[in-house]
Amino acid sequence: MQRSTTSDTSSEKLNPSHQSAGAVQMRIKNANSHHDRLSQSKSMILSENVKVTEPISRHRRNHSQHNLILTDIISSQEQTVVEKEGYLLKAKIADGGKKLRKNWSTSWIVLTAQKIEFYKESKQPALVSLKPGYKPECVDLCGACIEWTTEKSSRKNVFQITTVSGNEFLLQSDIDFIILDWFHAIKNAIDRLPKEQRCTSRNLELKLRRSSSSELLSTFDTESKEPKTEHRKSLIFRLNYSTSDTTDRNRVKSRLKKFISRRPSLKTLQEKGLIKDQVFGSSLELVCAHENSTVPRFVRLCIGAVEKRGLDVDGIYRVSGNLATIQKLRFVVNQEEKLNLDDSQWEDIHVVTGALKMFFRELPEPLFPYSFFEQFVEAIKNQNNTIRVKSITGLVKKLPKPNHDTMKILFEHLNKIAAKESVNLMSTQSLGIVFGPTLLRPEKETGNMAVHMLYQNQIVELMLSEYSKIFSSEED
Repeated sequence: MQRSTTSDTSSEKLNPSHQSAGAVQMRIKNANSHHDRLSQSKSMILSENVKVTEPISRHRRNHSQHNLILTDIISSQEQTVVEKEGYLLKAKIADGGKKLRKNWSTSWIVLTAQKIEFYKESKQPALVSLKPGYKPECVDLCGACIEWTTEKSSRKNVFQITTVSGNEFLLQSDIDFIILDWFHAIKNAIDRLPKEQRCTSRNLELKLRRSSSSELLSTFDTESKEPKTEHRKSLIFRLNYSTSDTTDRNRVKSRLKKFISRRPSLKTLQEKGLIKDQVFGSSLELVCAHENSTVPRFVRLCIGAVEKRGLDVDGIYRVSGNLATIQKLRFVVNQEEKLNLDDSQWEDIHVVTGALKMFFRELPEPLFPYSFFEQFVEAIKNQNNTIRVKSITGLVKKLPKPNHDTMKILFEHLNKIAAKESVNLMSTQSLGIVFGPTLLRPEKETGNMAVHMLYQNQIVELMLSEYSKIFSSEED
């Protein structure tokens, strides 16, 4: 009993702060382990005025993880801010560099700071959180390229997006200002992305392509633990004699230089008949000079075929034909001199009209030469219709002979189509929208592209409605 009382009194003497207010006393643990001995501490007396700070967590890993999570959330929120959204026609033509069959479909497109997402309906972005398994098709804009294209589709207002991974998408809209807004919005989003990310992604792709020896080693290890001696010898030979590749490449380069210097020129190949003059992509002057005429034969054949069996077709020149068949017709025209459009393979009249529009689109200089573009635009701006027709008539007379004669035959043909508007539903205004950007365009695209499109359509429309006045003096 005496020992217990003495121990109690000694503990009271050791801890006099037990009775005072505001005292903080830490529990003394069992001193069995070294860690617990170090965790023991003496009592400390704090005054009531001093505020007790919250204990700092000893788990630094937790702090770093929380900071990373917060930064990730902030960055993800910045990236998911919708900059633009709306409906466009979309077609995926390549996946990882592999060509795909083009299928146009209407998609709800959502543009953020770093990517584009495709949905089937406009309400789907809001419902993504309700469907955790659903993942929309995405386009990473980091390092992507965007450009207008006329070769990948016969539709108008088409631009292409190519990603670093080799995916290619076509986007299109018939409304000019809508597709222009989308083009500039996506281009600005690509330009805002840091260049370092583009470089690193491309460098990584190049490194992966060039890592042939490492791939050989990895596949060599995974096949079997005891590889065959033949494989081992061939691999050692490649690794040891890789330095000789540079000498082999230099030899190949020197041989190629000799071959290129000895090869015949394009002119000699054309004279021998090995290479024929192209119709598509050649200048109007060269095509006419080769055929000894002022109007290309292909243009006459297409106009004759349309007037024979296409004047009453609904949406003639507005409806697009099958692009594969149009490309086949183009190949035949470039390779063969004889062309029969009455053949069954060209029975779809929209293929013929699509090929004719492609011919005018692919001219290096349009039917309305670049030097005349601003003059035609200034003429159409005049509010007085008489002065406007007179100035355009004077400009038409100044055109080169192939441009003038081809333009006269084409507009005479389009006037016949507009005369049957009640059947084919193609007015002069509709034909102006179709042929305006095809027949005349500025040499350098500027920011007022939408305004130029408006003037292009109005010029073609006026020349169709006033055809008899503009080309009346041609019989003189």
